[in-house]
Amino acid sequence: MSGGVLGGGPGVVMAALGAVFAMRAVQVREVEVRRARRVLGVAADLGVLSRWLGLGERWWAWVRARPEWWCAVGGAVVGTAGASVLPVVLGVCAVPGVGRLRAARAARRGKERRGEAVIRLCGLLAGEVRAGRQPGEALVVAVRGSGALTGAGSAAVVAAARFGGDVPGALGAAAREPGAEGLNGLAACWRVAVDRGAGLASGLERLADALRAERDQRADFRAQLAGPSSTTVMLAGLPVFALLLGAGMGARPLRVLLHTWPGVGCLVVGGALEAAGLWWAMRIVRGAEG
Repeated sequence: MSGGVLGGGPGVVMAALGAVFAMRAVQVREVEVRRARRVLGVAADLGVLSRWLGLGERWWAWVRARPEWWCAVGGAVVGTAGASVLPVVLGVCAVPGVGRLRAARAARRGKERRGEAVIRLCGLLAGEVRAGRQPGEALVVAVRGSGALTGAGSAAVVAAARFGGDVPGALGAAAREPGAEGLNGLAACWRVAVDRGAGLASGLERLADALRAERDQRADFRAQLAGPSSTTVMLAGLPVFALLLGAGMGARPLRVLLHTWPGVGCLVVGGALEAAGLWWAMRIVRGAEG
């Protein structure tokens, strides 16, 4: 009996040690599996977060390129605060009008930049002619250095100047672009200088001075109109200030305007009068600028 027990002792010990090592291996494996799951879960969360961040960046870039859609966003905020869909509809309806205003402002800025480029073109051309270049070669250098002409207009003027074509005609065609009206004066100077042998550089310098004086006059007039324009915008924002003041006093103006028939009527009539006033003020400013 004792010999059997002693003979089986090493086998029992080895079996016990094997069981311990097996349990240890299983525990290590479970820990590794849990760690891998946590890592993969974090990686998945980071992937989802990065995708949402990418969508947010693309949306922000889209809104920055089209700021008129902030009207719809503002309408959604007001509609959420007032528990009504009417501000959302009004905000969406305001998007096309604000977009046209933004496009008109961008067109005006492009026109001003093109006018500046035409003045720069005249100065560069006068400097190149005084430096001793031939008029055609000087015109090619000035057109490329000033950026006054783009696309087909630039190609036509450069081709006419390089190959002896109708330079005044090409300049007159390019002058049809908004802001490039000064090219008509350049065409006249070119025609007089080439046909009659007059001084091209002196004529271009006088033309550049005249264009600068006209630009400064427009800038001064626009500065004088800035006061009435800002007053109009401030008066147009007074109803919004009144709504905020009423909400701060606890009068709940959005509930009255959006959920009662008299309030809706006041909102429609007031909005129509507000839009008509803004349109009339902008019409007066545009007429004065014209």
